[in-house]
Amino acid sequence: MQNAETQQGKISRRAALKAFGAGVGTVAALPWLSDEGLLAFARIQEANAAPQPKVLTPPQFQTLEALVEMIIPADDRSPGAKQARVADYIDLLLSESEPEQMLRWIGGVAALDAEATARFRTPFVELIAAQSDAILHNISRNEIAPQSALEEFFVMAKQATIRGYYTSEIGIHQELRYKGNKFLREFVGCETEDGKDCPQCGQKRVE
Repeated sequence: MQNAETQQGKISRRAALKAFGAGVGTVAALPWLSDEGLLAFARIQEANAAPQPKVLTPPQFQTLEALVEMIIPADDRSPGAKQARVADYIDLLLSESEPEQMLRWIGGVAALDAEATARFRTPFVELIAAQSDAILHNISRNEIAPQSALEEFFVMAKQATIRGYYTSEIGIHQELRYKGNKFLREFVGCETEDGKDCPQCGQKRVE
């Protein structure tokens, strides 16, 4: 259960940044979403209503939405992380996490906004594409061995974004083209080698 300091809207930016910075040196991955959380995530996708985050404030949620969409943007194959409701997935994970974990994520979002304001004098969510690309390029350059708390936050956010996206209906069915459990008498492989689109994996034929 959340204490008074970690309830939505009651945590200070200073407290979050302090907890965030204290974690430098370890990239703390989020746990897996519980069965109840997965059910809640499915309902969020089905309803497709306006976000109602449990942990993040609306501005924090919007910043996270902008970040996850940059990590997995929409393309000609499928929608991106924002439409897949990945930010909702992460917020649900945070609602099931320990207070220290929540603080680190809230601090990471605050640090991302602070970086945007320091460099471009505007919050991250209001940056133009070239500006947000520049920040992402900077904080993703040391993914294997992060050198700063903000770089570690990016690694955490990327891991959670990938997990959330491929847990979503969009990621599973539109991106992976998964059609559910289906018995195959033999593995036919990718049929793009025969000069046609593959009905198994969705890969387009090579012209």
